[in-house]
Amino acid sequence: MILTTELPAHAGAIERLLDTAFGPKRKAKTVYRLRRGVAPVADLCMVALDEEAPGYSAAQPRLVASIRYWPVMAADGTMTLMLGPIAVAEDYRSAGLGGQLIRASLARAEALGYASVLLVGDAPYYNRFGFTRRPVLGLKLPGPVELDRFLGLEFIPGSLSKAHGMLGRAPTRTAAPAVTAEAPTAETGVAKLVRPRRRAVR
Repeated sequence: MILTTELPAHAGAIERLLDTAFGPKRKAKTVYRLRRGVAPVADLCMVALDEEAPGYSAAQPRLVASIRYWPVMAADGTMTLMLGPIAVAEDYRSAGLGGQLIRASLARAEALGYASVLLVGDAPYYNRFGFTRRPVLGLKLPGPVELDRFLGLEFIPGSLSKAHGMLGRAPTRTAAPAVTAEAPTAETGVAKLVRPRRRAVR
């Protein structure tokens, strides 16, 4: 199994995975209002590829999981990241891929200097990665959402909990320095990442 940065060539497989995981009405959800017309943060978007899946190969591995991040901005001008969606193919959901992608991508975000991350997801699952309600108590989402599912994580203490107001789309894509990873292999053209060093969103 390979965890690597999402490439443009993965887009079609990711859309099919998301449609299967969340259904055709997923884009009507409140979180999609913050993503519409905004590019995801490319350095943090990752996929899991299985080279040994039946009918696939090292040259054409199966995409079995995906995670994306988006820049968002609070009414007071605070910039942050929104994690999601994250999806894992149904026949791979017992392999812990979701957790691996979350830990690996959060480690990247912190290393690249991002201050915080928020999401809408199941608290009992995301608490284990450090997400809680406390950092987002001063923030609002532009549509209906169950408040106990609106969670935040601070890499820099106070960077999110001091923010307030309605969350909106980022005016421009947030730039970040390139991520250092192992060199791509000759067989796959993608980097095999090391095990995350530390630590289903719709």
